[in-house]
Amino acid sequence: MIKTLIKQTKGYRLASLLSPLMILIEVYMEVQLPSVMAELVNHGIEGDAGIGFVVQEGLKMVLMALIALASGAAAARFAAKAGMGFGSNVRGAVFARIQDFSFANIDRFSTPSLITRMTTDVNTIQMAYTMIVRIVVRSPLMLVMAFSYAYKLNPTLSRIFIIAAPVLLILLGSMAFLALPRFKRLMKKVDSLNSSVQESLIGIRVIKAFVRATHEKEKFRISNDELRDASISAEKLLILSNPFMQLTIYSCIIAIFWFGGNLVVENSMTASDLAAFITYVNQILMSLMMISMIFAMAVMSRASLTRVAEVITEKPEISDADADASLEVENGDIDMEDVCFKYKKNGKKNVIDNINLHIKSGETIGIIGGTGSAKTTLVQMIPRLYDVTEGVVKVGGRPVSDYTLHNLRNAVAMVLQVNLLFSGTIEENLRWGNENATQEEIENACRVAQAHDFVMSFPDGYQTYLGQGGVNLSGGQKQRLCIARALLKSPKVLIFDDSTSAVDTATDAKIREGLRASHSDVTKIIVAQRISSVEHADRIIVLDYGKIDAIGSHEELLGTNEIYTEVYKSQQEGSVA
Repeated sequence: MIKTLIKQTKGYRLASLLSPLMILIEVYMEVQLPSVMAELVNHGIEGDAGIGFVVQEGLKMVLMALIALASGAAAARFAAKAGMGFGSNVRGAVFARIQDFSFANIDRFSTPSLITRMTTDVNTIQMAYTMIVRIVVRSPLMLVMAFSYAYKLNPTLSRIFIIAAPVLLILLGSMAFLALPRFKRLMKKVDSLNSSVQESLIGIRVIKAFVRATHEKEKFRISNDELRDASISAEKLLILSNPFMQLTIYSCIIAIFWFGGNLVVENSMTASDLAAFITYVNQILMSLMMISMIFAMAVMSRASLTRVAEVITEKPEISDADADASLEVENGDIDMEDVCFKYKKNGKKNVIDNINLHIKSGETIGIIGGTGSAKTTLVQMIPRLYDVTEGVVKVGGRPVSDYTLHNLRNAVAMVLQVNLLFSGTIEENLRWGNENATQEEIENACRVAQAHDFVMSFPDGYQTYLGQGGVNLSGGQKQRLCIARALLKSPKVLIFDDSTSAVDTATDAKIREGLRASHSDVTKIIVAQRISSVEHADRIIVLDYGKIDAIGSHEELLGTNEIYTEVYKSQQEGSVA
C-alpha cells in the first residue's frame, strides 16, 4: 500500500527532500539559542567577559533567529508544494484507474464511495503527507536535539523524561490500536451519507412529484446521526490522548522545577542553566504536542490510505495488454460460441448460459425477452464491457480479446439503457461520437435519429447548453441525441439497448427507416420491450433467463413461440384498449 502511494510523489520528491533539510537547519538554530543565551548570562552579565562579549553573543542570537525564520518559511513552502502535488497525483491516479475499470470492477465500488475516496480520503492523505515532510521530521528531531542539549546541561534532571517517555508511548500505541477500526467505520458512514445525498439530489423531481420530502429528510437525518455518532466514537479516543499527554508532561515540568530549584539553591546549577533547561523543556513539550497531532492524523489517514489504495491497486477485470494494437475490426460479423457468463466467478448459476449465435455483417437482429432474461448482459459482452466466463465472442471473425479495447469499442457503438448526456452544448455532446465530425455529418446523424428538428427549435440550435445529465431535455429527446452520438462513430456494429422506449411508435419507425436507408452495411442489434421495435428485423432472438428460447423472423415466431406470442398479444390488447 505504501509503495503504491510513494509512486505518486513523482515530480515533487525534490520539494519533499528540501523541506526536511530546511527543518534540520531551523531546529538546529532553535536548539542552539538557549545555550548561547546561557553563555551570555553566565559570562557576559554575571561574569567578567564585558560588554563586547554581550554584543557578540547577542548578534549571534539575532543571526541564528533570522536563519531559523528563513529556514522555517522555506520548509513550509516546500512542504505545501509537495503535499499539494502529492494529493493531485493521488487523485489523478485514482481517477485514471477508475477509467480502466470494467463494469465488473465498477460493480464492486459504489459511486458515492468512489467520490468520497477521491475527495475526503485524498484530502486526508494530502494533509498527512504535508505533515510527514514537515512536522513528522521537525518534532522527533526537535525532541532528540532538545533532549540531548538538556541532558548535556544536567543529566540528573533529564532522567525525568526517560521515565515519562515509555508511559507516553504505551498511551499513544493503545489509542491507535483502538481508534483505527472506529475510523474505518467512520468512512463507511461518510459513504452512506454521500449515497443518500446523491440519490436525493438526482431524484429531486421524483421526490417532489410524490411529496416525499419528509421521508427523504428523515432518511438523511438517520444517515447524518449515524455519521455524527461514528465521528464522536472515533474522535473521543484521540481527544483523550491530549489531556493524558499534557498531564504527563506538566508533571515532568513540576518535578523539574522542584528538583532544579533545589540544585540552584545548593549551587549545583546556575539560574541561567536552569532557565536554558526550562527552554529545552518547552521545546520538548511542543515536540510532544506535535507528535500527538501527528498520531491523530496518522490514525485518521490510515483508514483513508487503505481505501484509496484499494482503488489504485484494483486490477481491471478486462485488459488488452496482449491484444494486437494494429488489428482493426473489418466487418460487423458477430459470433458467440458456447458463451456463458456469471457476474461473480464463484457464482453458482450462469446469467448467460451456453449461447451459440452467428450474426452476419449488415443484419438487423432484434432481441426480446422478459425482465431478467439477460438481454442487456448479452449485448454488453460484444464491446467487452463484460468478459465471458466461458466460451468466446468474436467480432469481425476474431475473438474480441484480440483487439485493443480502443479499436473494438470504436467499431461497436452502443446506446445504453441509461441515456446520459454531459453538461455542455448539444454539439459538444454529439462530438463524443466523433470529435472531428463536420457540421454536415452532425446534422445528418441527427436527421437519422429524428433529433434535428427539435434541436433546431431551440433558440441556440446545436449550441444549446445542456445541464448535467441533460436535465432540460425530455426522455425521448435524450434518447434521440444518444442515438445520433452513436451514429457519428460510423461503427461496424450498432447496438440499441432499449434506446427508443421513450419515443412514440411513429418516431421509432422513422428511426428504423433512417437506419435502413443510411446504414444498411452496419450490423444492428435492437434490444427492446416492444414488438413493434423488432418485428421488421431480419431475425429476432427470444431470450428466457439467459438462454435462447427461439430465433426467427416475426412471422416465424408468431404463433410458434409461446413467449413471443404472449408478448405480442399482450401488447396488441394494450394498444387496442
